[in-house]
Amino acid sequence: MPKFYARRRLSILAALTGLIASVGLFNGPTASAALPTPVSAATARTYLASLTVATEDRTGYDRDLFPHWITISGTCNTRETVLKRDGTNVVTSSACAATSGSWYSVYDGATWTAASDLDIDHLVPLAEAWDSGASGWTTAQRQAFANDLTRPQLIAVTDNVNQAKSDQDPAEWMPPVASYACTYVRAWVQVKYYYDLSVDSAEKTKLSSVLSGC
Repeated sequence: MPKFYARRRLSILAALTGLIASVGLFNGPTASAALPTPVSAATARTYLASLTVATEDRTGYDRDLFPHWITISGTCNTRETVLKRDGTNVVTSSACAATSGSWYSVYDGATWTAASDLDIDHLVPLAEAWDSGASGWTTAQRQAFANDLTRPQLIAVTDNVNQAKSDQDPAEWMPPVASYACTYVRAWVQVKYYYDLSVDSAEKTKLSSVLSGC
């Protein structure tokens, strides 16, 4: 599948696809699926082979350069939208805060009934994106990346597991549940490919190793 846009068109199309995704979320039945299904392992291997290999550079990184948790629909922001999507029997207040529900964290296999126990993970961390090319994006492009509901980039997971991951790439951190490894790296490669982000050599080696067993 070809890339959908050149980098200069990123913010426009990402905004449109995000809008389409949000309409589907709120007009359809309550969703219980988590991460949007990533590309196949075969496709991920093809994508990975085409990614630029480069040394990471975090010079100038600031999380605030990626505006996140923007309004998606009505009173619901990105975090609240993902909590609703990823949970089961989620009840929300008039302010769209999740007041009850159940969430299964695929990273560690834990189930939670309080939204406060969940973080919304940027599967490809914001700092990692900066290191890999996002330092050259506009603020609008970084906002589209940080709130992308269409690609397999945002997922509700146990908060302390997400904090342990921090900004590490797959060469440095993988989900504790080993059976999720294939899904995780397929999603990682898809996001990096879509946004034309580079990989470092250790990262590529790890991704290739995991994908070879998928």
